[in-house]
Amino acid sequence: MTDVTAKSSSNYSDADIAVITEEYQLEPTRETVNSLAEQLNKTERSVIAKLSALGIYQKTERITKRGEPVIMKAELVSKVQNAIGRELPSLNKMTKVDLQFMIEALVG
Repeated sequence: MTDVTAKSSSNYSDADIAVITEEYQLEPTRETVNSLAEQLNKTERSVIAKLSALGIYQKTERITKRGEPVIMKAELVSKVQNAIGRELPSLNKMTKVDLQFMIEALVG
């Protein structure tokens, strides 16, 4: 990261940067970003870009409709292969649901 992006620019003054930094570090949520964008008359993407340039933006964890963290299919295949101690290329053709059932049967 360079100092150039973290300094004040034509879009953000030093005071704006201080406000963004202080408020976001107190509560690093998307609601804070939306509030800051409205307060500074900027877009949410602009505030996120500035927070990223400052090195303090925390990406929100993706979750499924059921509220569980998103797990990539490759991770599930790796878990099954580690559990049985072999590499099985055909596991990539299974659905995520079937892989999850297999992991439950092998591990739990």
